[in-house]
Amino acid sequence: MSIRSRYTDSMSISVTPLKLFVTHNWVENDDYIRIFEYLEATGTFYYHNTSLPDAKQPVDKESQREELRRQIGPCEVVIALPAVYKASPELALFQLNFAKSADRPIVMLENFASSEALPQAFADLADEITAWNERNLIDALLRQGRHQETTRWDTVEFKID
Repeated sequence: MSIRSRYTDSMSISVTPLKLFVTHNWVENDDYIRIFEYLEATGTFYYHNTSLPDAKQPVDKESQREELRRQIGPCEVVIALPAVYKASPELALFQLNFAKSADRPIVMLENFASSEALPQAFADLADEITAWNERNLIDALLRQGRHQETTRWDTVEFKID
């Protein structure tokens, strides 16, 4: 089963899924797959993935850009992956600049398992930068994509001996 079929249509009839686009450079890298593992970890976050990294990559640059515009167009929020910028800076910046021009919010993730700073040109396009944590990621997506504040509380129980 491909990543596309596993992660494209996670939805519920009772909940309107959040339409999201995850930056890619026409391959499913580890960070791309990890995003969906994080989103599905709670079992209660419903989304529709509009990104198609496993689609046949158009040959020329303008056709690639047109296909990316088509994928980004219907989304409510864009998730920006630093690994895509490292592998293909021009393509990553194109995706984020188009998202901005289409008035789509951008949630950017920090580098996975690294304290390395994000490149300034990349980070400046983000509406919100978040750590690799399923709770932080989902909260950021809801804030940016749906303008919903999540009011979660952690319960800590102490045993008094």
